[in-house]
Amino acid sequence: MTELSAAQAAAVTDRARLAGHAYSSDRDLAARQALYEWKTPRYDLPGIVAEQLSEVRGRVVEVGCGNGRYIRRLRRDRPDLEVLGFDIAPGILAGVPGPVAVADVARLPLATAGVGAALAMHMLYHVPDIARAIGELSRVVARDGLLVVSTNSARDKPELDDLWQRSSGDVLGTGRGPARISLSARFSLEQAPAFLGDEFGCVETIELPGTITVRDPGPVIAHMASYRAWADQHDVPFAETVERARALLADHIARRGAFEISCRSGILLCRR
Repeated sequence: MTELSAAQAAAVTDRARLAGHAYSSDRDLAARQALYEWKTPRYDLPGIVAEQLSEVRGRVVEVGCGNGRYIRRLRRDRPDLEVLGFDIAPGILAGVPGPVAVADVARLPLATAGVGAALAMHMLYHVPDIARAIGELSRVVARDGLLVVSTNSARDKPELDDLWQRSSGDVLGTGRGPARISLSARFSLEQAPAFLGDEFGCVETIELPGTITVRDPGPVIAHMASYRAWADQHDVPFAETVERARALLADHIARRGAFEISCRSGILLCRR
């Protein structure tokens, strides 16, 4: 995982870019989610979260709920819970069953200690002030409640990083080109416990390693293209690099039969 420049960090956290482009619909998020259909072992992430909430009663809020994967599962499996969804992007909320609302994790419209559990799944790296956001999540979670967080490891998907640098280098004629932007670099699985430990005395990490194996370039190319909202942050012609990656990937699969990607991500369970 490559450390972000100041300009890249600003782009990853810019609310106008996030709400108006990156998550104006679920197209790009869905493309990133879909890549995991080829991962082994297969993890039922919404099911894991629902299991961790087995002792929770009352209200549960998901902040940065995106296209609602976890909300749908909780409403199906736990109809006894009052599940609320918040996101800063109104467009991506259009297909999520209510109640949902536009809200910022730094200023949640919830009473202190008003929820039994809060979810912040693959979203804290988009927050300008991560410590402030965690403090706000701590404020709204009851003293005996639970905060569930997820993010990627700094060692996640190195093969995609290599493919991008080879492709961008070919486009620029420089051998190896600039690295692709990493959304989770500001809040990796390795960094997360230190951030969360300032507010929560017990932080347990559930690691979810695995391997994605594809025999067609399509899912990988869709994943790469899903970063189009940050195309200007890659220091290389974005569309041309994606197409060069498609050619390199097709050649690799033709020669070896498959392309494998090493995945490392995790869920963090935070209690006081």
